[in-house]
Amino acid sequence: MLYRLAAPALFALDPETAHRLTIAGLRIAPTLSPPKPGPLATSVAGIVFPNPVGLAAGFDKDAEVPDAILGLGFGFAEAGSITPRPQPGNPRPRLFRLTGDRAVINRMGFNNHGAAAALARLARRPRTGVVGVNVGANKDSPDRIADYLTGIRTFAPVADYLTVNISSPNTPGLRDLQAEGELAALLSAIAAERRPGDPPVFLKVAPDLSDGDHERIVRAAVDNGIAALIVANTTITRPALGSPHAAEAGGLSGAPLHDLALAQLRRFRAIAGGELPLIGVGGIATADQAWQRIRAGASLVQLYSALVYEGPGLARRIVRGLEQRMRRDGFGSIAEAVGTE
Repeated sequence: MLYRLAAPALFALDPETAHRLTIAGLRIAPTLSPPKPGPLATSVAGIVFPNPVGLAAGFDKDAEVPDAILGLGFGFAEAGSITPRPQPGNPRPRLFRLTGDRAVINRMGFNNHGAAAALARLARRPRTGVVGVNVGANKDSPDRIADYLTGIRTFAPVADYLTVNISSPNTPGLRDLQAEGELAALLSAIAAERRPGDPPVFLKVAPDLSDGDHERIVRAAVDNGIAALIVANTTITRPALGSPHAAEAGGLSGAPLHDLALAQLRRFRAIAGGELPLIGVGGIATADQAWQRIRAGASLVQLYSALVYEGPGLARRIVRGLEQRMRRDGFGSIAEAVGTE
């Protein structure tokens, strides 16, 4: 109810200004306790997630409000993307609502205050709830692999898991790290860097892949100890869109990404089977869509753009709906339902 009252005022603002006001509000609002493991609790990469619904990276870029996010009912929160050094990102405007399409286009460019600032915040918080950190490379870095290793070393003591983001379309050349030689070099360097007791490492991939990409990504991930794939980031493709900002450059997310992200998840599931856990992202806005992603092979799901249109109660609504669907379809746990479509 409160969001429905506030939404017109927020939508009257520039999207990035509205986002910063939302973060500011979460910083000062009373923080609710994170959800406790219940009927939807599931284990991935040795981590017990109290429910399978997470907030994707991009919302809390600087790890300012992870506990407030968990208090909204999310089973986990992913901060970032965070680069070793602060960077301003791309020039504004760089964030666009496509209201008629229930979508967002962004070309933020990894704007963040750098690893040191985020580390200080995360080191102060109590280790309650599941919080991951998504790490990226600086735009002007002469050695992007070194940047990822720096991110992993920096946040290993304070993160429950780490995500290597090589799939943002808004840092020139970043997606080249998904190519065969570059990906093998990156993942082998990460594997060599890791120490006993370090948190698991996830890999976030793009939805814009060609034939053969899925097989080699799965092979490189398994060979180098990647604990899960996040499928998928925003897309540079443009399905039919009706909003005035449809031609803006950047990554498209929200409802128009749904079918592509689901298809890519199914492809990765067919190749990886149960050997490599998958996390489904892209266009999820309802319990039915989250349940479809789980039945298609996702052990966990994430959302972000849908919050713009559905409000902060969305996580709890989806969690309630998933529990109803799990029982309706005769499953005793989320893990039993994964990949059973």
